[in-house]
Amino acid sequence: MPRVIISGGGTGGHVFPAIAIADAIKAAAPDTEILFVGANGKIEMEKVPKAGYKIEGLNITGFQRKLTLRNLSFPFKLAASMLKAVMIVRKFRPDVAVGVGGYASGPVLKIANTFGIPTVLQEQNSFAGVTNRILASKANAVCVAYDGLERFFPKDKIIFTGNPVRKDILDKKINAEQAKQSLGLDQNKKTVLIFGGSLGARTINEAVLANADALLGMKDVNIIWQVGKIYFEEYKNCRLSGQKDINIIPFIEDMDMAYSAADIVVCRAGALTISELAILGKAAILIPSPNVAEDHQTVNAMSLVNKGAAVLIRDVEAKEKLVTEIESLLSDEVRKSGLESNIKYFARPEAAKQIAAEILKICAKKGA
Repeated sequence: MPRVIISGGGTGGHVFPAIAIADAIKAAAPDTEILFVGANGKIEMEKVPKAGYKIEGLNITGFQRKLTLRNLSFPFKLAASMLKAVMIVRKFRPDVAVGVGGYASGPVLKIANTFGIPTVLQEQNSFAGVTNRILASKANAVCVAYDGLERFFPKDKIIFTGNPVRKDILDKKINAEQAKQSLGLDQNKKTVLIFGGSLGARTINEAVLANADALLGMKDVNIIWQVGKIYFEEYKNCRLSGQKDINIIPFIEDMDMAYSAADIVVCRAGALTISELAILGKAAILIPSPNVAEDHQTVNAMSLVNKGAAVLIRDVEAKEKLVTEIESLLSDEVRKSGLESNIKYFARPEAAKQIAAEILKICAKKGA
């Protein structure tokens, strides 16, 4: 019976690919025992149990790159997390430990390496995260979604798989009209989906509200606006609330339904989001977050822009350009269709299966 630890998280961009990998492992080898390890207080502690998997939490936080008092507690939290990781690994005895990036993957995979347990990394972004860069030298395989990552990882360990996406996205069985009806939207109007990732995005929210008059003037458009749970109280009674064709919500649970209804998507440029847009062939306006390591979301976005597969708006230009770009795409079907077609070049629907196969192959070698 294969035993696999999957560690990492912090944002939906790490958590949902991890769950997709777990689902693919269980589909290929149903008797596999899977344990997740995440960071206490982060999204994985809610989403992983909902997906049907056990999870252990570490009291770990990221190291802040700017000077802050929070860094004073980092060494102590890291030491405590390393100790708990030792206990988790000893008790569970995994055949393979998988790291998907994020706070918790560092301690768990470091301990796995110490115990001689094979490790597999999954790097979602075009610019590799610090944790994965540190762990790569001792990993058995590094699964990537972008070209050019040889500058971060040993070339002989890289496997190009693409990014895993949620099963409900892959299994989409609903068309735009059905989705609009289910969401209570006018089926005769085009729909713009606006969201800022699993946590929300202040700049995108501010840009939407700053253009309230223009958006209210779009009489033939439905708007689904996910403001994020941490921003919902601030925006639930704003000028755009209470409008028949504008839905302001804290979090989209049924993402496949929202995507299906959307003619245009406005969002950040996280790796998971881009992978989902590619699978579904959606015309997208990407507003990369400036608050990420090495500005990797801009790098992600430019890989699409350079192939005519997305529109890029810089974060500082969002208020000025957002509505102009939305109106441009809504009125130019040829341009919109071009984006929809070109983004499919980046689709990798078999990513989770391919990563699962690599993990199970290593399990089989260990058990041989």
